[in-house]
Amino acid sequence: MKSIKSVYKVGNGPSSSHTVGPHNAARLFMHRFPEAERYEVTLYGSLACTGEGHSTKKAILSAMPGAAVLFDKETRDLPHPNTMLFRAYRGDSIIGENRILSIGGGSIRIENEDSDEENEVYPEKNFTEMLEYCTAHGLTLPQFIHLREGDGLNDYLKEIWRAMQDEVERGLRTEGVLPGGLNITRKAKSLYNKRCYNESSDIAMNRVIASYAFAACEENAGENVVVTAPTCGGCGVIPAVLYYMEHDRGYPESEILDALAVAGLIGNVIRTNASISGAECGCQAEVGSACSMAAGALATLYKLSLGQTEYSAEVAMEHNLGLTCDPVHGLVQIPCIERNAVAAMRAVSSVNLSRFLAETRKISFDDVVDTMYRTGKDMNEKYRETSHGGLAVMYMERESRKDKQN
Repeated sequence: MKSIKSVYKVGNGPSSSHTVGPHNAARLFMHRFPEAERYEVTLYGSLACTGEGHSTKKAILSAMPGAAVLFDKETRDLPHPNTMLFRAYRGDSIIGENRILSIGGGSIRIENEDSDEENEVYPEKNFTEMLEYCTAHGLTLPQFIHLREGDGLNDYLKEIWRAMQDEVERGLRTEGVLPGGLNITRKAKSLYNKRCYNESSDIAMNRVIASYAFAACEENAGENVVVTAPTCGGCGVIPAVLYYMEHDRGYPESEILDALAVAGLIGNVIRTNASISGAECGCQAEVGSACSMAAGALATLYKLSLGQTEYSAEVAMEHNLGLTCDPVHGLVQIPCIERNAVAAMRAVSSVNLSRFLAETRKISFDDVVDTMYRTGKDMNEKYRETSHGGLAVMYMERESRKDKQN
């Protein structure tokens, strides 16, 4: 299993699969063929269907100025729903060609090559094996992660945590309308400041956490810098929960970094044994994974047992099973922003359940990860980040009826 560093990447939104991955792929391909006179990139699958709303062309051109970017929405039988064909030309001759897959969270894979970012650092294949090692050696999950990752992890996590805090703080300061044509007004600042009459502490906590999630996701939708956690589409959940725990509850940064490490480990297990790509498995793979990661992080802050931590992550993922990815107009706005806020609050509820019910569980975390992957593969393609089903279609049909009436 790769380093947890492969889960957290800093880059521009709105979609790690559709912006960060294609941008990195373009840079890599140009490095391979710098002598080319021109480049051509063909996008397939989800990249073709939602790439315009997700700013994929813009991301590619930022790394590969002047390239021809084509959208092929017809080709099937792809190695991955996020497939790109890069070609380098000299005159009319093709001097280089690669099919590159954007596999989720900004990670890319070159077809028929072993080209992933990190070397294997975890000999364990799943979460069960990790927990067994921790139990046998008397280790907490943070201790286990640092043992496997080696020196330098905390410095990396500090950079990631600083970037997460920055995205929340920028989002809380910024007002206005998000780009893309849906005329969605930013809500994070007003939600943070909006107190209900006689507001209870629980309602206040949920409102504040939700405002942090809105802040991060609105920055993502505005195509600003965010952290994949594990993706841009799910970037609001973990920052919301951990920002609240440090800035509102007073937890020290050292403990936040441990929590962030455990969240990364959970995301890494999902990424390795299932998927974090909405185009491959629906939003259960993005926001569902983020919810599970946040629950594990929160359990770590509360110093819960290994079993309770696993149960927290399992419950959070289990109750996101079947979650579709149907972005309206291909934008990471409806339903994505609210969905992150709801998932952040669900992570809190999952941890609260684990305090009392962990000993009664029948499903392991690895079971639910496998189930999520199978569910995603069974899910109709139109519900996997194509904007061809669900809310995306309903919205377009409704707008079309309005236009006819007018």
